[in-house]
Amino acid sequence: MNPLCGRCSKMVYPTEKVNCLDKYWHKGCFSCEVCKLTLNMKNYQGFDKKPYCSMHYPKSSFTSVIDTPENLRLKQQSMLNSQALYKEEFEKNKGKGFSVVADTPEMQRVKKTQDQISNIKYHEEFEKSRISSDAPPPVNASQDPQPQPAIPQTYSSQPDPVSVPSAAAVPPPSGGKRYRALYSYMAADADEVSLQEGDLIADVQQIDEGWMYGRIERTGQQGMLPANYVQPL
Repeated sequence: MNPLCGRCSKMVYPTEKVNCLDKYWHKGCFSCEVCKLTLNMKNYQGFDKKPYCSMHYPKSSFTSVIDTPENLRLKQQSMLNSQALYKEEFEKNKGKGFSVVADTPEMQRVKKTQDQISNIKYHEEFEKSRISSDAPPPVNASQDPQPQPAIPQTYSSQPDPVSVPSAAAVPPPSGGKRYRALYSYMAADADEVSLQEGDLIADVQQIDEGWMYGRIERTGQQGMLPANYVQPL
């Protein structure tokens, strides 16, 4: 007995029979469910045991799940089940040479937190070692580590082709004013003198706008010193 067509439900004879999608079709009835385009075994696409062309083949779509109280309860129940499985695996492997830890969302969160803590400790140790290696050599404990103003510099508008000895090389006559050091200063050249805050300077002579010449009463040394580091008494 000849089968019936899946489209028109009429009898299908062997000369016009198409066997596809668990059904028998007339060649003319084997067409797209939407546009009725006649199909063959090479260009059809089946969905729910029905033929479609490539243009009208149903596309699967995803639906969003609303966080209803029931869904939230199921989500919490799933988390509890995961933790129960983890504890069960832990108890089974307890006392053995190694333990199998289930990769649950909670364990992933704990692992991420531990990695962040390790990174913070590493950076702290690195900064400490870098600061200790870049630290300057210790200075005299009697000096007060206060911020020092910039040393004034003077420039000449005309180049001097001949090297002239510094004015500090020849000490000026005594009888100058007395000054007190406001800041500590470390001598940078051989013709300069070092200061400590509170030092008294005698026989002070003005050399230019930024420098003076004087004698440190504490050490007895004579030389040049920056004018903005002292004040008159």
